[in-house]
Amino acid sequence: MEATIGKFFESIGSFFSGGDQIPWCDRDIIVGCEREVAEAGDAGERKSESIMRLSWALVHSRQPEDVQRGIAMLEASLTNNASSPLEQREKLYLLAIGYYRSGEFSRSRQLVDRCLEIAPDWRQALTLKKTIEDKIAKDGVIGIGITATAVGLLAGGIAAALARKN
Repeated sequence: MEATIGKFFESIGSFFSGGDQIPWCDRDIIVGCEREVAEAGDAGERKSESIMRLSWALVHSRQPEDVQRGIAMLEASLTNNASSPLEQREKLYLLAIGYYRSGEFSRSRQLVDRCLEIAPDWRQALTLKKTIEDKIAKDGVIGIGITATAVGLLAGGIAAALARKN
């Protein structure tokens, strides 16, 4: 019985905290990746790998400006670079993470769907898609709750005003 009650309160807590399983990245990791990109110079493959690591770190950052920087880097690399389907899948996935972090859930879902067109059984993309859909559903439930509360308060106010008149 106690385990059931514990799970109930844990699920309520996670509902309101919005906890997802996507990792965060600290500023010191981003700085290290930026240093790595600078040290790579114009060395083709090494620079490309360094930029991918930096993009990963940026879209996983807690700082919105870092996330936006990562999104811009990934979008530029998708349009400017003819990459393999595997690289394109990785970039689309990281871009979807970036849009998820910035609250643009519909854009994030579109990008995950593009990833899944390339690799339909890719577990990371499937997990991210479920996370996005759960977030959209949760936001809808909260919106309905706020609307219902507002309507209830309005109806209560009208009923109180009518009761005072009589």
